[in-house]
Amino acid sequence: MPKLVDHQKRKEQIARATWRVILKQGMEGTTVRNIAKEANLSLGSLRHYFSSQDDLLAYAMELVKEQAERRIVSIASQDLPPQEKVLKMLLEIVPTNDEKMAEMEVWLTFTAHHKHKNQGPIDDGIFSGMKKIMLYLENENVLKEKINTDLESEKLYALIDGLALHAMFDRDRVTSDRIEAVIRDYLQSICSGQENGTS
Repeated sequence: MPKLVDHQKRKEQIARATWRVILKQGMEGTTVRNIAKEANLSLGSLRHYFSSQDDLLAYAMELVKEQAERRIVSIASQDLPPQEKVLKMLLEIVPTNDEKMAEMEVWLTFTAHHKHKNQGPIDDGIFSGMKKIMLYLENENVLKEKINTDLESEKLYALIDGLALHAMFDRDRVTSDRIEAVIRDYLQSICSGQENGTS
């Protein structure tokens, strides 16, 4: 009986091999040949799933986003007080463990490469996520009066991006506990402190 191949699983396997090559060799080493070798596949097998290097890279980067989104959606479905829920969601974006650190390194390497090739900006979905978070806090009636949600979305976006970069370059100082304390302090600065406990 022929062996059945889960094509989606195989594509994810190739994408993860791509991440490993980026982490080991940078974008200059991210060739189809190196990725095939890392994934233990022949060039022909790899090209069966991705017709070009650009298609493969686009899929690999989309998978980074999807992994973070899946984690965030899982938290969003939990019955938690609004501030605690938002804190947990934000902690899924910043690199607080080795897996998320690798995701961030891969994403930053890819976006720098993308910009260098003058292919325009990449929407990582984070800014729109910050706007949704502010809207959620507003709808839950936990924001302080006269909070400018548009401005706070921009500030939160800058805070999360900054924490992510600092954590990458100075893990000894910007620890996961430090990141959580900074985000918690920010949320306390914009929230009234009287959570209604609904989700």
